[in-house]
Amino acid sequence: MINFEAVSTIASEAGDTILNIYNRKTPIEITTKGDQSPLTEADLAADKVITEQLLNLDPKIPIVSEEGRVGDPLISTYCWLVDPLDGTKEFIKRNGMFTVNIALMCRDGMRWKPVFGVVHAPVSKTTWLGGVDIPSEKRLNGQSTSIFINQKTDNEVTRLVASGSHRGEKDESFAEAIGEHELIRMGSSLKACIVAEGSADLYPRFGPTSCWDIAAAHAVVTGAGGVVIGPEGTTLDYDLVENVLNPYFLVAADSRWNDLWVASQTS
Repeated sequence: MINFEAVSTIASEAGDTILNIYNRKTPIEITTKGDQSPLTEADLAADKVITEQLLNLDPKIPIVSEEGRVGDPLISTYCWLVDPLDGTKEFIKRNGMFTVNIALMCRDGMRWKPVFGVVHAPVSKTTWLGGVDIPSEKRLNGQSTSIFINQKTDNEVTRLVASGSHRGEKDESFAEAIGEHELIRMGSSLKACIVAEGSADLYPRFGPTSCWDIAAAHAVVTGAGGVVIGPEGTTLDYDLVENVLNPYFLVAADSRWNDLWVASQTS
């Protein structure tokens, strides 16, 4: 039996490690990875905290992280999927919109599904957690609140959340197809979390992402009653080994936008 409360604590402690670097007066050490994405000392420090503590929790469960891998996921039913610092660009900008993401994944053949996830926002000290059999909740200032997707009525304006730094032609076309809407700008996996808590209705993602960017928040959305679908309108699943890149996906309060989403893939 996995201690999910301990996983939440691990995410918070990794967040504190990130904040120690974030709040420092000296410049942040930044290098560039092979895919040209930035890597900071905070990514590596948080990854070390998470990896060590997850292994202490259960050394038999492999770990796939954006910054490395421990064990072989293909010989295990379960695997941890980690993004120690989601939103590195937001971290570098010091705008607070970055998170720690930890998901427990369950294997189905060569594909994986998130069964539990923790998303922790270090600056606001807010944590979202939940999953398939675990009702989602939001924790802030020592208070825990159950969260649910918004049960939108027909006369409500759709609230669409979009990246603060990535927005292209497909995003604009999909937003136009929705009709009247309110646009909310947000960074990292916070976009999916605010759908889970009912503060937004839709998060369409047409830009590039990897499995560790969204899986933890996917679990939280599921536990709150929402959906995360791929280009064909079916529940998004993941490859943790061969191709870690995700297809386009939609995080939504419910399935009412599915047909519009699928149609947008060919427009």
